[in-house]
Amino acid sequence: MPDGALPRAATLRRPPGIGTGTLLAIRLAWRQLWSEKARLASAIAGVMFACVLVFMQLGFRAALFDSATALIGAMRGDLFLMHPLTTASFRPEPFPRVRAYQALALPEVERAVPVYLAQATWRNPEDGSRRSIQLIGVDTDAGVLEFPGLAPILEQLKRTDTIAFDARSRPEFGAVSRLLEERGPFEVQVGNRDMQVVGLIEIGPSFGADGNIVLSDVNFRRLVKERLVSAVDLVAIRLRPGSDIAATQQRLRALLPADVMVLTQAELNAHERRYWEEATPIGFIFAFGSLMGLVVGMVIVYQILFSDIAGHLKEYATLKAMGYSNGYLGRVVLGAALILAVAGFMPGLAISAFLYDVVGGATFLPLAMDIARATSVFAMIFTMCAVAGLLAMRKLRDANPADMF
Repeated sequence: MPDGALPRAATLRRPPGIGTGTLLAIRLAWRQLWSEKARLASAIAGVMFACVLVFMQLGFRAALFDSATALIGAMRGDLFLMHPLTTASFRPEPFPRVRAYQALALPEVERAVPVYLAQATWRNPEDGSRRSIQLIGVDTDAGVLEFPGLAPILEQLKRTDTIAFDARSRPEFGAVSRLLEERGPFEVQVGNRDMQVVGLIEIGPSFGADGNIVLSDVNFRRLVKERLVSAVDLVAIRLRPGSDIAATQQRLRALLPADVMVLTQAELNAHERRYWEEATPIGFIFAFGSLMGLVVGMVIVYQILFSDIAGHLKEYATLKAMGYSNGYLGRVVLGAALILAVAGFMPGLAISAFLYDVVGGATFLPLAMDIARATSVFAMIFTMCAVAGLLAMRKLRDANPADMF
């Protein structure tokens, strides 16, 4: 044997890299979890419960904002005038209609269209029951509303006492779609006035209104007689092509009195969302429910991982005696947390998507699963499981080979 040469068996082996070591840790974590199938099933059920709860809370929260801004999102305007005291579209504060004409003084402004918003009682044409419904009055020739189904019936809405009914309104308003198909245009009572339903549109209910009807500005004033002709609730402003929206907004703010705000459509949407998020307890309740779901899931995962470590403490001590570091054992615990996160998230995602369809059909709210929400919820679930794993890793300190053997 040459001088300085070592036997092949005595050659030192290089430790596995981070990637290989992590894969080995995950394999060990899986075998450890699989050895206690009942405990594994309980952990997956806990993660799945937290996942479904978070999905439903976030879904309701998104549906709240989407339904609240559906009317604003359907408006076609570059800028909007609104009273500073208006908190939400379903409870507007009127301001002088003359502000719309004053806005036309700027050469950039092509059109300033008043929009009227109010609530009235709707008498169910089948059983006679009454229910509040949202009224949306606008000049039918202005082209500032783009609800599905509205364009074909614009000419009919110009006739006296005609309305378009929201086909996605709650069923408590009656089977209006069926009656319209069977009878054609028919009369209903809105407020204290007989109106004729001439067509259907699609808006959808919100937390502020269970149903909607669209009518011309003239018919709105006939129906809401207590409203002053000189008062409006919103003004949609269309600018000439090529106009600078931000510059025109600043000029209008300088031109108009302080009794109106000049907002872009994005700012108007944000104003509506802010009301539901900050001025009502609903937004906080949904956020708090999501947090509680994560806390409950984290406690369940922590208990499972802690019990798992305690039950295999001698095995961990043996690995330490063989030279495995605390960092490697920590990767085993975090690998178990990752497995539980994935195993609980997948069925939770499927159940939540099914519940979205069921609840959306029952409440007529826009509940739909999307990739962004699924990704964010998985990040929350993984973080929840990782935090539980980090807390459970404290038990590894007790895995001292000298105490075990």
